[in-house]
Amino acid sequence: MSSQRRVRGWLPSRRATQQHGRRQSGSLAPEYSMDPRAEAATAPPVEESVVDAAVYVDGHRVESTPNLTQLYRSVPQQPGALAWIGLYQPAESQLLSAAEQFGLHELAVEDAIVAHQRPKLERYGDTLFVVLRAARYLDESEQVRFGELHVFVGADFVLSVRHSNAPDLAGVRQRLEGEPSLLARGPEAVLYAILDAVVDGYAPVIAGLQNDIDEIENQVFAGDPDVSRRIYELSREVIEFQRATRPLLSMLDGLIAGFDKYGTDKELQRYLRDVADHATTVAERVDGFRQMLGSILTVNATLVSQAQNEEMKHLTHASYTQSEEVKKISSWAAILFAPTLVGTIYGMNFDAMPELHWQWGYPFALALMGVVCVTLYILFKRRNWL
Repeated sequence: MSSQRRVRGWLPSRRATQQHGRRQSGSLAPEYSMDPRAEAATAPPVEESVVDAAVYVDGHRVESTPNLTQLYRSVPQQPGALAWIGLYQPAESQLLSAAEQFGLHELAVEDAIVAHQRPKLERYGDTLFVVLRAARYLDESEQVRFGELHVFVGADFVLSVRHSNAPDLAGVRQRLEGEPSLLARGPEAVLYAILDAVVDGYAPVIAGLQNDIDEIENQVFAGDPDVSRRIYELSREVIEFQRATRPLLSMLDGLIAGFDKYGTDKELQRYLRDVADHATTVAERVDGFRQMLGSILTVNATLVSQAQNEEMKHLTHASYTQSEEVKKISSWAAILFAPTLVGTIYGMNFDAMPELHWQWGYPFALALMGVVCVTLYILFKRRNWL
């Protein structure tokens, strides 16, 4: 790639008129309105965001410097040279400086500045722009943390921009430096190694999520009342994980489809197909997790409903038993009330009361009490109150 072509791929005039993302009308561009990171008033030079930068020839490191201008100038002077630069959370002006050095397309640079992009692969002329979402499982909190990585792959350079601690590309660089024959295959070898590291990093997440699902199943059948919240939280993580992994399949399919058109090295083709196989396995496992959690949630709702029905049944039975006891108490109270009423009336000791001095008054009162009590008893018995 010539230096003239690099400069034409970059349009500083438009960038200058926007003034850090503001249009000529003064309103904030949509991409920048979604950016949670405030731009520093005075951004440090791009070299302060450089994690590692080196020039490789035939797979061997021949030069290391954080000065991107010097690094860029040294590449054309060495046939077959490859520049590999890693940036970590660069400010806007820092990334613009790096983009100007390598002639990156302004739309891709805007995505890299704003971040929070979905995984995707886009081609701008001779440059590939790849967005990846790395993931790692935290055992302490049983949560999944996601990181975002942007990779620019040109004819003789690779520029990676990390917006989080994960993934750590130092291990990828060490691996390729330990395999000069692989690194000598060019920038696509670096892209393969990064893709492979990101996909391999999903394996511990899969294992952690599987363990969480197994624990949730035990909680569901044990009747843990807090399991619904855990199912919901884990479902959100699985959905987020699915958003990070599912687009990888179409991205890798696009790379594989362009093998012949762009003359991809035969050995790299095999490596990339292997990454595609692993990504497919991960995507299938994640899809299975989402279905399992949906089924677990349904089973949990069924078990909760059954438990509620059983509780209602017990409450209904208790209410019925209590009602029967109230009936018995009420019946005996009514039976005992009859002689109490008669005895109370004839126990008032008034002289002018009828039958007060009647010879058969006392037996009659007793007989009346007995008849009323027996009548009430028979009546309540027939109504199953006793």
